[in-house]
Amino acid sequence: MFFQTKKRHLIADAIKAFSIALLGCFALQQDAQAQSPEESTVMETVIVTASRTPDTAFTLPVAWSALDDSTIERIAAQHSNQVFNRIAGAWISRGNGQESLISLRSPVLTGAGSCGAFMTAQDGISLRSPGFCNLNQLFDANLLQAGKLEVLKGPATVVFGSNAQHGIINVLSRSVSDTPNQIKVEAGSRDYYRLSGSAAFDSVALSAQATRYGGYQDASGYDQQKATLRIDHDWQNWRVQGLLEGSNLNQETAGYIRGFEAYEDDDAREENPNPEAYRDAWAARGYLGFTRDWGANAEVTFRPYWRSNSMTFLQHYLPWKATESNRHRSLGLQAIARGQRDRLTWLAGVDVDHTEGAMLEVQEAFFSPNQPDGVHYDYEVDADTLAGFTNVTWALSDRWRLDGGLRLEETRYDYANLTDTGPACAPTASACRFYRPASRKDSFSDWTGNMALSRQSELTTVFARLARGFRAPQTTELYRLQSGQAVADIDSESLNSFEIGVRGSHERFGYDIAAYWMDKEDVIFQDRDRYNVSGAETTHRGIEASLNWQLSNVWSLKANGSYARHRYDSDIQLLGSRGSIEGNEMDTAPKHFGSMQLLADFSQVGPALTAELEWLWVAKYWLDPNNQHEYDGHELLNLRGSWAATPTLTLTLVATNLMDRGYAERADYGFGSYRYFVGEPRSFVLGVSLAL
Repeated sequence: MFFQTKKRHLIADAIKAFSIALLGCFALQQDAQAQSPEESTVMETVIVTASRTPDTAFTLPVAWSALDDSTIERIAAQHSNQVFNRIAGAWISRGNGQESLISLRSPVLTGAGSCGAFMTAQDGISLRSPGFCNLNQLFDANLLQAGKLEVLKGPATVVFGSNAQHGIINVLSRSVSDTPNQIKVEAGSRDYYRLSGSAAFDSVALSAQATRYGGYQDASGYDQQKATLRIDHDWQNWRVQGLLEGSNLNQETAGYIRGFEAYEDDDAREENPNPEAYRDAWAARGYLGFTRDWGANAEVTFRPYWRSNSMTFLQHYLPWKATESNRHRSLGLQAIARGQRDRLTWLAGVDVDHTEGAMLEVQEAFFSPNQPDGVHYDYEVDADTLAGFTNVTWALSDRWRLDGGLRLEETRYDYANLTDTGPACAPTASACRFYRPASRKDSFSDWTGNMALSRQSELTTVFARLARGFRAPQTTELYRLQSGQAVADIDSESLNSFEIGVRGSHERFGYDIAAYWMDKEDVIFQDRDRYNVSGAETTHRGIEASLNWQLSNVWSLKANGSYARHRYDSDIQLLGSRGSIEGNEMDTAPKHFGSMQLLADFSQVGPALTAELEWLWVAKYWLDPNNQHEYDGHELLNLRGSWAATPTLTLTLVATNLMDRGYAERADYGFGSYRYFVGEPRSFVLGVSLAL
């Protein structure tokens, strides 16, 4: 069942609320339908993520956002959150250096396995193995030199399984034909330097970048390198696409500053309470895709792939400051066939993934009897995932379309404990924080499915969609246990979703609006002292909108925003709470956030000059599940400019936090105090790009 009987009335209430947005678009739709297709301003956007093959994005019965390579190049992001500010319903909370936490139709989720609520992928292949996610895994992707960024919101289509629960972020590599021959040098505030370049040769393209940053806080700089090798080639009857990408990060990490609204103190903002903290991460992955026609109206694709990841870091956010080292290596295969016959379009496929992973956690200094020095955890896990899926699209008429799909997936873990079984503490400890379970095997069988009904006209698409998503427990949730857990009695999280949406265009104005209702079960989260809580239920209700308006040949305006309520929906009482948290707002879940960009492009009327002013905001939010501590939110202004001085030489400027506001990129409350990752003050980065 997609919804329990007691919650069915929510659909009717939500449809009533959403009708306001539909009525607002109705008048536009009537005028727009009177235009001929040649007069339409609908962008011919293509989305690959939904079915692993190019689809006309405008008619897809699913909520999506996409940024093309020209937008990505104009942003010139120093951190991934500067890119995702432009996607309705997405907020990437920036940590120190290149660290980040994801919010996508959700709160910012924390805890060892919470990253499993989202899938981050490159060319449709997960950056990390499904059972081995990492909160900061977005820094593995070469966003700066991507060909496109696609985001599907809510439970993803059936071509994705575990972890594609709240949505999927898919970074598409640049094709060889779209890779420019250029080199770019950037320099900015606080010893920021970046060298990037790309070149294409026949059927091969190489893109690479290297960054060095001194950091705003004491001992908080980093060095990072990324490279992408792309292959596009025709071989006999096969179309071959290949990728090899790697990244390396060596980061000095600044910890939280403490104290209520400490981010407003200029001196406190520059302090680093954890100068000993660091993060070293390395990642590499690759694939070869082979596609060929299969009969008159079908094709098949085979994509074997591999990935390798390793990371070592100090857990500076915990008082006992243990060091964690984790790694995993994978081999996998994606196989899919798709075709069309009359009014029926179909696809079917199989996914296979084998991963070998390991984790070691060691504490050097004694902290307390419950957090002793020595080895906390030392284990290896072999993981196997096997899934089969199918999806059918039926064109009921020239206007109406019905989509439906189903995916079955099984995940198996073979866990081997390499240290002593049981508590890591002496028998005299009152509540040992760390418990090592005995070697064991676990398996999880899950399914995901969706059904959508949509209606398309030349300039408008309206859809309604039911979907189910899930995530299998992550290995850290199963085998890195805490006080009182001899066995992790947890099941796969599941999320049931209903959404309706409308997108369209009228002359120079375009819009994309969606409303969603999601119920989540068997939720695993952490309280404010980072103890795991399992078996919870949560609800997620929201509306998001993206608008674009071509004001003239020079001026254009884009905006996106989200309003949502994320609540706990189960009777759980946490330590220090004033009662049950049922009905409480989830922590780090602002009710609304978004951004607006005013762009001037003078290349049509004079000099090759563009300028963009960006305003973004994040509303206030609670810092703990008990709703006892709060952050007030913030607003920022950014400026970007570009001048093509000659056909081969381009100068760029990126200015962030123009008003020099003191704010927190991420606010938290834990272990008895307010904690903040501070936002950086006003910054400037100048760039020089040379076309070769």
